Amino acid sequence: MSKVALITGASSGIGHATALRLARDGHHVVLGARRTDRLAALAGTIRDAGGTADTHHLDVTDAKNVADFVDTAVDRHGRIDVLVNNAGIGPLSRLDSLLTGEWNQMIDVNIRGLLNGIAAALPHFQRLGSGHFVTVASVGAHEVMPTSAVYSGTKYAAWAITEGLRVELDPSIRVTTISPGIVESEIAGSITDPDTKELIRSFREKLIPADAIAAAISYAIGQPSDVDVNEIVIRPATQR
Repeated sequence: MSKVALITGASSGIGHATALRLARDGHHVVLGARRTDRLAALAGTIRDAGGTADTHHLDVTDAKNVADFVDTAVDRHGRIDVLVNNAGIGPLSRLDSLLTGEWNQMIDVNIRGLLNGIAAALPHFQRLGSGHFVTVASVGAHEVMPTSAVYSGTKYAAWAITEGLRVELDPSIRVTTISPGIVESEIAGSITDPDTKELIRSFREKLIPADAIAAAISYAIGQPSDVDVNEIVIRPATQR
């Protein structure tokens, strides 16, 4: 069954791969990100392959912008079926680096952005009596390494919020947390601390493609309506 799937952070990495995968599965994808030039190129690739896609400028830290993203999709298609809350940032650093501005950015995007997505989509899902939230968290939600304290804190919050959503909602609305390990993405490019940058460079020498995460998302949303895939942790076989 074709679904209307909204994807935040769709301009690169996991979001980009998920858009391609879900469109290939026959779903209509609604792409949200700040870099609209990249969204336009991605939508063109999807359409050239026979799929369908809309694009929308999206800053997940802006609650009104997120509501417009969701409401526009509902107005255009009559419903939404899936919201992939994927947008996230990870400028890792040790706490004693005191990069407080970057801490606040992670809180704004990784936590408030997730909550904005939930607040925008939940009333529509409840009205329709169906829907599927997918949160892209991280293995950082389950472990903390030096330099990951704030990032892991935001991803644990994302995991906890999503699990809370699952246990609170009627079973007609499904909820999935995807926790990737080391994945091909731009996230390491946001690191400004030079010591951390070098540490993460060597840490990321063995990674898996973003499509591995997209495949997990595809699997979760493709299950029958009475099957709720609650959590998938997926990482390179070499990552411990």
